[in-house]
Order: sequence, then structure tokens, then C-alpha cells
Amino acid sequence: MNKSIHLTTPLSAESVRKLKVNDLVTLTGTIYTARDMAHLRLRELKEGGKPLPEALEGSVIFHAGPVVKKTDGGFNLLNIGPTTSIRMEPHSDFLGRLGVRAIVGKGGLGDGSVQAFKKYGMVYLLAAPGCGVLHAQAVKQVMRVHWLEEMGMPEAIWVLEVNEWGPLMVGMDSAGASIFQAIKEEGLRKLDTLVKEWK
Repeated sequence: MNKSIHLTTPLSAESVRKLKVNDLVTLTGTIYTARDMAHLRLRELKEGGKPLPEALEGSVIFHAGPVVKKTDGGFNLLNIGPTTSIRMEPHSDFLGRLGVRAIVGKGGLGDGSVQAFKKYGMVYLLAAPGCGVLHAQAVKQVMRVHWLEEMGMPEAIWVLEVNEWGPLMVGMDSAGASIFQAIKEEGLRKLDTLVKEWK
């Protein structure tokens, strides 16, 4: 049976380094959404010596573009499902330098991220795709939003308060283990066997 762990943000380096591939995690606290454009904007600000809109030490970045309805009192989040993470592969080391401890998404990340996770003590958590409404139910409040007018709803950074969000599965850990690499290697082994049998 998979080990289940509850964590509260901001995440400590110690708690993250204890996580191993296949552990199940639930999260409570503040998380941030970020997709392609948000990552690029954060890099531009950092490289230009300008302040970032949020302090990201110990943070959780969710690769997601939520569906949000504006209300008189603020925002009502209706749906939030994970975005394919590989598009954000070039940014893992940058996020590590900012102090990000966990990235949540679907599909996994590549070899560069494996190295960044080992270097900075980070993990990749898998959020079940096709469960956007269920993920949204864990969001207790939309706290803030950045760059909504200029970048649009899915690309803006949404600052969300979640309560017992999960289960999320550790797909990549800070020791360099990756279920995606393991699946790839197993697939290549099976392909090699099939080719040899066919010959």
C-alpha cells in the first residue's frame, strides 16, 4: 500500500526530501497556478532585477489554467485541471532557484528537471486529469490573481487556498527517481523483446 502524507505550505526542504516516488500526498495551504506565459514573465522580472509578485520559497506551482467566474465578492473557481507539464521543462532549474518545492501537473517532466529536483530538493506531483471539478472542490478561496487583464484567465497566476487537496502521487522525487523514466525503460525492454521474437 502506498504511503500517504499530509503537507502544509510553505513546504520545508526536509519534508520534501522525505517523499519518494509512488507516495500519496494531500496539500493544505497556498498554491500558485502557472503556465507557459507566467513562467516567462517571472523569468523576465527576475533577470531584470524587478520584484516578483509573490514570494515562492517553499511554494507549490500547479501547471493549470482554471475556469473562474467573477463575482461581486471576488472570484468563484469552477474547474481546475492539470496542464501537460513537459512544456514547462525549461523552467525547472529557475523555479528551484526561487525556492519552489513542488510542481503539480500531468505527464511528467524530463531529464533536466530530474537534475533540478536533486539539486534543490523538489518533487513532481501528479494530479489526476479529467477531474477538474474535483480539484476545484479542494480550493477554499481565490486569494489573489496576477496579470489577468494582460494574459487572460488560463495564463494568469492564480493564488489559491486549498484544503486537503489530493491525493496527488509523487511521480518524480528529490533523489532522482522518476516513474516516467521507469515506464520508458520498461517499454523499451518489451519492444526489444518483441523485435527479437519477430526476427
